[in-house]
Amino acid sequence: MAIIWIIFGVSSLISLLISNQLKSRFRKYSQTPLRSNLSGKEIAERMLADNGIHDVKVISTRGQLTDHYNPINKTVNLSEVVYNARNAAAAAVAAHECGHAVQHATAYRWLTMRSRLVPVVSSTSRWIHLVLLAGIVLVQSFPYLLLFGILIFACTTLFSFITLPVEYDASNRALAWIDQNGIVTSQEHSMAKDALKWAARTYVVAALASLATLLYYVSIFLRRR
Repeated sequence: MAIIWIIFGVSSLISLLISNQLKSRFRKYSQTPLRSNLSGKEIAERMLADNGIHDVKVISTRGQLTDHYNPINKTVNLSEVVYNARNAAAAAVAAHECGHAVQHATAYRWLTMRSRLVPVVSSTSRWIHLVLLAGIVLVQSFPYLLLFGILIFACTTLFSFITLPVEYDASNRALAWIDQNGIVTSQEHSMAKDALKWAARTYVVAALASLATLLYYVSIFLRRR
């Protein structure tokens, strides 16, 4: 079990470092007013309209870095510091979340695959680690309990990796749109790109940590005899 704690510790440390860098970049770029003087809400609404999306609402949500697109009720949820702000960081985040709305509207295949896994990941997230722990303890007597846990956890790992192209594609759509439509200057574009780059790295770390954990459990199953 020591290995799993090492994996958890290393991935948590790296995630913390990246999270701190992301917050630092966000604070820094939040101090740069947009020359276009558009708020996050206005940018989001304009990007949606430019892509022919008229059934998605842009709303404000509490918290920091809580921005997300909800495909169920079709809302782009922007945190208060993004919704009302008029800076490079807000432009990046608002456009990125709209990028997900565009993916949804165009049936982007990676988003579709990710959405199909959501029910499985959501329903198993609370008890999967208990199953894996029980599977390790009873691996000699009931090896298929661990195998069952591995298969379910593999879905979580797959979900993490499918999330990567979804996030990177949303960022690429966002950066291309804000640049082509004169929302940002070249300097502001560089800031927006850097902020989204650090945000994407949080997903990369999560995916690699999930893969390492999965391989650890697989190795236990293979060594059971």
